[in-house]
Amino acid sequence: MADLTLTSPEFDDGERIPDRYGYDADNVNPPLEIEGPPAEADAFALIVDDPDAVEPAGKIWDHWIVWNIPADRTEIPEDWSPDADGATEGTNDYGETGYGGPKPPDREHTYRFTVFALNNTLEIDDRDVDADRLREAMEGHVISQATLEGTYPA
Repeated sequence: MADLTLTSPEFDDGERIPDRYGYDADNVNPPLEIEGPPAEADAFALIVDDPDAVEPAGKIWDHWIVWNIPADRTEIPEDWSPDADGATEGTNDYGETGYGGPKPPDREHTYRFTVFALNNTLEIDDRDVDADRLREAMEGHVISQATLEGTYPA
C-alpha cells in the first residue's frame, strides 16, 4: 500500500501558493488531493498553519481546522464546504470559522497543509475548536499523516 500523500493541482510541495488563495484575495481554500489512506482510516482531519508567524504573531498561526472528513474523500475541491460532507470546521486565528488564507505580515511565509488519517471519527460538537484542541482530541487516533507546504509572499 502506498503511503498517505497530500498534493494540490495548484502548487507543488515547497512552491508558491497562487495569489487567489490569500486572505486579501478570494480567500478560498486551494484544491487538495489525498492519496494512499490506510485501509483502517475512518476519517481525516486537516490543519493548515503558518509556522513562520511565530516571530511576528508570537505563535504558529492556524488558518484552517477541519475534522471528521469522510475517509473515502480523495479530493477537497477549491472553496469546499465541509458541512456538506458531515465534516466540521473549527475557529482559525482570524477568529473566524472556516478557511482563512495566507496573509504574511512581514515577509514570505511557508504554510503547512497537514492531513491526518484517523482510526475513528472525533466526538467534538463545539466549533470553537482551535488546532491545539483538535490535536488533543486526535491523540492516540492518528494512524498516518502527510504534509504539503507552500509559500506565500508578503
